[in-house]
Amino acid sequence: MPLVSMRQIDKYFYGTAANRQVSLEIERGEIHALLGENGAGKTTLMNILYGIYQKDGGSISWKGEEVSFSSPKDAIANHIGMVHQHFMLVETMTVSQNITLGLRSKRHPFPDRAAIDARITELSGRYGLQVNPRALISELSVGEQQRVEIIKLLYRDAELLILDEPTAVLTPLEIEQFFQVLRALRDQGHSVILITHKIPEVMSITDTITVLRDGQSIRTLRTAEADEQLLSQLMIGRPLQPVIPEVLETEGSRTALAIDRLSLTDRGIRRLDHISFEIRTGEIFGLAGVDGNGQKELAETILGIRIPQEGSISFFDTQVQQLNVQQRKRLGLAYISDDRHHDGLIMDMSLTENYLLKAFMDKRYSRYGFVDYRACRAATTEAVTSYRIKTRGTEEPVRLLSGGNQQKLILSRELSGAPGIIIAFQPTRGLDIGASEYIQKMLAQKRREGCAILLISADLDEIQAMSDRIGIIYKGALQDIISNTGNLDTTRIGLLMAGHRQTEES
Repeated sequence: MPLVSMRQIDKYFYGTAANRQVSLEIERGEIHALLGENGAGKTTLMNILYGIYQKDGGSISWKGEEVSFSSPKDAIANHIGMVHQHFMLVETMTVSQNITLGLRSKRHPFPDRAAIDARITELSGRYGLQVNPRALISELSVGEQQRVEIIKLLYRDAELLILDEPTAVLTPLEIEQFFQVLRALRDQGHSVILITHKIPEVMSITDTITVLRDGQSIRTLRTAEADEQLLSQLMIGRPLQPVIPEVLETEGSRTALAIDRLSLTDRGIRRLDHISFEIRTGEIFGLAGVDGNGQKELAETILGIRIPQEGSISFFDTQVQQLNVQQRKRLGLAYISDDRHHDGLIMDMSLTENYLLKAFMDKRYSRYGFVDYRACRAATTEAVTSYRIKTRGTEEPVRLLSGGNQQKLILSRELSGAPGIIIAFQPTRGLDIGASEYIQKMLAQKRREGCAILLISADLDEIQAMSDRIGIIYKGALQDIISNTGNLDTTRIGLLMAGHRQTEES
């Protein structure tokens, strides 16, 4: 008898099917991947199981009994827990306080914090979730915060853990540590549902895979029976076509972006340390590194949001240190932010209004201070068609689009007007393989057209596949710059990302 069985589940939003006749079974003591593109209905299905949404059809059985949870509180009471993609922790409180938030202890309202901390420490040790119960959430890394979310569920005796895109914010080292935790949970008899679109991770950690596409369950199979090509075929309905940029032709190219000894100190901390590099027209320069080593500061300094204490920035031989963001964009700079929700889009505004954010001063869309919405809607409609953005219309709020379609809208807006320099900061973060493939193709096309592209990514595979040269950044300093000849020493790159400088001989 399966631990949980979902049969013929239907869910509609505003008349549109998010789940259609979806079936899923989870066995005890297994790691089960719910695999699919963004918008395939994975999170919706799990939100139904967790009690956030109510199903419009079908049935759910938990330990052989039919159930229908009216809220997450009901699901937790039945030992089902969920860790959402965006963590739900109070940063000003301690780990211990977050874990017990909402629970009534025997000594309420004065809980025995020493006993609680001892229980948390015991759970931490049992599952390899090392965390200090007395640390403030604001002091923890993203990986440590994720451990707190998992301990929170284990503290409530969760037998089934639902993890929504758990590796999206983790470094490669944290991902491997996280997989060790998942194996420990499975070995202790827990079941885990992994909502993801990352096929290599599914192949390395799961026991069973269920593929969703367009809101429907396509197939369930054992991981041992699958391979990456089959899973990509099931996910997107066609074989994956990897993007491999052509060999760079340097003859006739010129320096588009020049960074010389750029340094930035913020709140007494050295964020950028004498960084120097150049990017030529028709070149993709990849910047590899673990998140938080100065990538954000570098991108924002080039854009003009931050002002460096030392160094210079040139666009096509024009010094731009004294120019503001708009002036730099008029010189041909395009910027794709790493955080589309906070930096790239205004979520409650429509596609048309978001498209206008870059072009509101453009004479094609405004005259004498008045916006020509007809012209802007026409441009947005053209962008929706050209970039294959799935939407009900240009007046639809952006928040209702999937992550991949939101990123396509940003791409269509930022790449309009024939930019000469593109900063692509984590352009495929959190996207499924279909959307990632499309965005990589667009960047490769812009490279062919002569754009100079700074590709900043924590995904080393993406950096290797797309870049002509690769710079490795650690604590705000460039460790090395390597030509990508297709035969890179990934071990050496990994060591450089961790701050270990090595000579070729050593």
